[in-house]
Amino acid sequence: MEYDYIVVGAGSAGCALAARLSEDGAVRVALVEAGGPDDKREIHVPAAFPKLFKTAYDWDFHTVKQPGLDNRELYWPRGRTLGGSSSLNAMMWVRGHRADYDGWGVPGWSYDEVLPYFRRLEGRVGSNAGGVYGTDGPLTVSEQRDPNEATRAFLAACDAAGIPRLPELNGPDNEGCALTPVSQRRGRRWSAADAYLRPARKRRNLTVATGVHVARVLIEDGRAVGIEDRDGRRVRAAREVVLAGGAIGSPQLLMLSGVGDAGHLREVGIEPVADRPAVGGHLRDHLAVPVLRHCPRPVTLTSADTTANVARYLLLRRGPFTSNVGEAVVFARSDPAQPAPDLELIFAPVPYVAHGLVPPTEHGLTVGVILLRPESSGRIRLASADPAAAPLIDPGYLTGEGDLRRLLTGIGMAEDLLGTEPLAGYAGEPMAPYPGGTDEQALAAYARGNAETLYHPTGTCRMGVDADSVVDERLRVRGVEGLRVADASVLPEIVRGHTNAPAIMVGEKAADLIRAV
Repeated sequence: MEYDYIVVGAGSAGCALAARLSEDGAVRVALVEAGGPDDKREIHVPAAFPKLFKTAYDWDFHTVKQPGLDNRELYWPRGRTLGGSSSLNAMMWVRGHRADYDGWGVPGWSYDEVLPYFRRLEGRVGSNAGGVYGTDGPLTVSEQRDPNEATRAFLAACDAAGIPRLPELNGPDNEGCALTPVSQRRGRRWSAADAYLRPARKRRNLTVATGVHVARVLIEDGRAVGIEDRDGRRVRAAREVVLAGGAIGSPQLLMLSGVGDAGHLREVGIEPVADRPAVGGHLRDHLAVPVLRHCPRPVTLTSADTTANVARYLLLRRGPFTSNVGEAVVFARSDPAQPAPDLELIFAPVPYVAHGLVPPTEHGLTVGVILLRPESSGRIRLASADPAAAPLIDPGYLTGEGDLRRLLTGIGMAEDLLGTEPLAGYAGEPMAPYPGGTDEQALAAYARGNAETLYHPTGTCRMGVDADSVVDERLRVRGVEGLRVADASVLPEIVRGHTNAPAIMVGEKAADLIRAV
């Protein structure tokens, strides 16, 4: 079989890219996905996303032991189905700050240059103050249908603390607080598969294949000419192969194909095709520390799972099952000298611990303290030449000198907000395992023992104009013709926001870059 373009990975970026490429009826496009169809009910019910973790719809990755986090191996869920992680994330639509994109210093990728792509993909419904969003795009961005009353109280606490209320969260400067916009349509998750693949699959020139685990890219005479799966089946690409496997999958597949650090590849028994030491490096992620409080009022999502609420959701698409859990956010600076927000506080009207895998039994609140611009970075390497083996993921959490200090500053901000009058009836005593108090040593120990990923790995196929970058400004892999990467792995630095929106933007822009050849 031969296609013009093969896109590997039907996640946030891959769905957008394949759909856009297939708009040209003269080209043949194949989109291959290791996971299966997105047919599980919990995918489409917003509040049910933790029920997808550690299932067949999740790659169920783990890091190597992290010395900065009490030597723990952290769980990293990643989507393994159509839509990728957009099918099991918390649906928070947060583009990031102008300073992120302008700070990359990559031609064609400044804030003003990527903004048209955000607007092209967005189909905003509801409020759109200042015309921030696009309104005609395939990806529905909406307001939350039924925010919890404790969430309203949290925003009132932000008002009392003098934190500016943002009319729209996704303007060029996101410093302030707001309800979280969500990628939902009428109370239902709206993933990249919903937005792009549902209409595109009607096209005769687009083939979508699930259950295809790609083992390597076929490279002949320095050019990518196709792919081979774990069963030895091959598919050829007349024009290009594009990797959209995300910040873990794309560097892993490059290395399995002989593109990476030559010394490391030989160590695991792979003959190098292109010596690119940066592949898998520059790994960044957002680390989150939960500040937990008991809630004296029985109004939180702890009591969401009732027959009445189930019926309300099924009949009206209303009620707590429409919650994305992270219902409100604050973007703030740990120090006035910071050029832009470097901390995020996410408010959840429920005790959110252990990724929500253990259902809460008590009413409680969570303020997740997020380090937006970590100094720490890490690397992804191969464990072996076996494509079925999970790679070695080392984010290097808290290896950066100032990261822990800034997290502790964020915990102090969360405590100040929880102590304001608007939250007096909602934020009670500290809830285990959070110790509360102001003892910096105890809070530092708590952070090391309880911090978790916010699910935002980036940078492992870093884009840049320098010779050491993995891909150039047109997303072409240096050292191999006919091969590109288009997903969050190409982000030169992690954004002061969340990564689903930027990943889809990358897919949209990649389509234009490819078509311009």
